[in-house]
Amino acid sequence: QVQLVESGGGLVQSGGSLRLSCATSGSIFSIYAMGWYRQALGKQRELVAAVTSGGRISYADSVKGRFTISRDNAKNTVYLQMNSLKPEDTAVYYCNVRGPLTYWGQGTQVTVSS
Repeated sequence: QVQLVESGGGLVQSGGSLRLSCATSGSIFSIYAMGWYRQALGKQRELVAAVTSGGRISYADSVKGRFTISRDNAKNTVYLQMNSLKPEDTAVYYCNVRGPLTYWGQGTQVTVSS
């Protein structure tokens, strides 16, 4: 059974930094992409950043220049370094893994106070 275990969320002041981690357990054959989505209260879930197995990276416009996604292929782990955080970054952040099937983490709360 595949599980995604997220860590690193929390409360931070505006301008601060957090680093999210997502480790996979179980066997996932042929991962295509790993990434992070977020969902703020009352809003739809949106893509934050993703990285493919080939190293292609994409970011939401709202986080470009502030967030960095990285991936450890050997460990099937993905990270999201978030700098210069803003109150509008407040959301539940979800890890996402795409292969033949799609997997989601349980979500980790990120709260940025002004």
